[in-house]
Amino acid sequence: MSADAAPITFARFSKALEDLSVESLYAKYSELTNQLTHLESSNKQLEEFAREHDDKDCYEALMENKQVMKRFEERKEAIKHEVRDVRGLPWKPKEDEDKVNGSAPAATNGAATEETNAAGVQDEGEDGVYL
Repeated sequence: MSADAAPITFARFSKALEDLSVESLYAKYSELTNQLTHLESSNKQLEEFAREHDDKDCYEALMENKQVMKRFEERKEAIKHEVRDVRGLPWKPKEDEDKVNGSAPAATNGAATEETNAAGVQDEGEDGVYL
């Protein structure tokens, strides 16, 4: 972002969420989560460097990054609010589905049986939300 550009306000961000599909909301949430992860990693490196070299520019960058991270967290909460409270849908981001107990991917225990019927099959071309 250039020095002259200001980030989108929280109000404008929240308003823009109204026009997005649920799938797009989850994608944006995932994108923000990924960006936060990278910022946290960068901040750790910046902090180490700033301490070792007493670098003012690094301290300023750290403070700016912390503001950005706070804004990203607020936006993630706005997305959750849009899905749960505004649209009345359950909140099930992909990150949570991938982790059942710890960091291992979900797996079946072999006790479940698979039942299918023709009425429950959907064409791949049908629109809808698949969670």
